[in-house]
Amino acid sequence: MPADAPTQTATDCQTEIMLIRHAPALTEGRMAGRRDVAADCSDALAFAALRGAMGAVDHWRISPALRCAQTAAALWPDLAPEQDARLWEQDFGAWEGVPFTDLPDLGGLSGAVLAAHRPPQGESFLDLYERVTPALLEAGSLGGRVVIVAHAGVIRAALGLALGVPELGLAFQIAPLSLTTLVALPGGVFSVAGVNRMRR
Repeated sequence: MPADAPTQTATDCQTEIMLIRHAPALTEGRMAGRRDVAADCSDALAFAALRGAMGAVDHWRISPALRCAQTAAALWPDLAPEQDARLWEQDFGAWEGVPFTDLPDLGGLSGAVLAAHRPPQGESFLDLYERVTPALLEAGSLGGRVVIVAHAGVIRAALGLALGVPELGLAFQIAPLSLTTLVALPGGVFSVAGVNRMRR
């Protein structure tokens, strides 16, 4: 059976979507959204625990970012998952590569204002949400169990989609190598089954 073939029948009415944030990014203390940095994939115990938590998988999708490709390769060395450019992290424009300590403090903004805030030459979280949503809807139509290896912003967008209010996704902290699970039901409805699971 091909690696991407579903193990469930066509009559199944829901899809389990497992969203994995990539392993810790080697950012050197600088903003990296579209900046293509590597990941630290040295924690073998964390990868083993994540593989165990996921179990069998029917479909794989990953962001084209190097850190996501490296994470997927560490999880499944013999697999070549399908890359989807819609799963890239938010583009922070002129802030890319800027030290975190030099970025503007947006902590006083409300969730709605923060979600709409667009860095110079970059994307807002709402822009990211609009880009990611079609990819999530497509994943939700596949049936079976789908893994997406992507970024914190993508996972927050998925949570905002499930909650019905995009900016609510910004309230979640998403740790590296954590697992967030959604269930996609008919009609593009999503429910949240678990958030930010990780080895302790």
